[in-house]
Amino acid sequence: MVLLLLAACSGGGTDTARRRSPAQTTATTRAPAATTTTAPAITSPEQVPAPADVPAAVAAITRVERGLRAAERDPALLDRLGWEQQKVYGTLVAHPDWQEAVLAALPDDVREIARANIDAGNALTAPDLGPPLPALPDWTILQPLPVAELRTFYDEAAAATGIPWAYFAAIHFVETKFGRIHGNSSAGAQGPMQFLPSTWAVYGTGNIDDDHDAILAAA
Repeated sequence: MVLLLLAACSGGGTDTARRRSPAQTTATTRAPAATTTTAPAITSPEQVPAPADVPAAVAAITRVERGLRAAERDPALLDRLGWEQQKVYGTLVAHPDWQEAVLAALPDDVREIARANIDAGNALTAPDLGPPLPALPDWTILQPLPVAELRTFYDEAAAATGIPWAYFAAIHFVETKFGRIHGNSSAGAQGPMQFLPSTWAVYGTGNIDDDHDAILAAA
């Protein structure tokens, strides 16, 4: 009797397993689906990592210099490439012992570009840029015009030429900090946009020291 009951129980378990559908069987043994994570987008220079070694610097320079010269002109992409470019060359200036190895490993199409940037970085950080000036330059520091007024000058120049207004603002800033510095350069350039008198004679109208006239002449 006991043997018959054991046989019946054993047979019943086998029948249950056999009656289970293939889908049910698969569901109990299927591995969980793999998950993937996407790296967050780089939205500021602080998020760009510095290359940790020579191979990483070679890869970064190759990607950046080719990317900046590619047909893709998406502003977000160009921002990121610019930040990466600054980070990799800054790292190389800080690690002069990497420089020759990096240049030797770069592909031909970017090697001379990288060499020029590395040379410029080395020159800017060299201790022998020149002795301190014995006296302050012959400059007068002025109060610049209001931002809104300067913007109307840049917009006028942009409308006359098709060149974006920010180019004129950038030149104005680099040359005289938006007209704050009044004085001649060592080359004899004058005014807020630093015109040589010979160039002003061709392109200038009005007063070389006037922000409006100088911005339009630069345009």
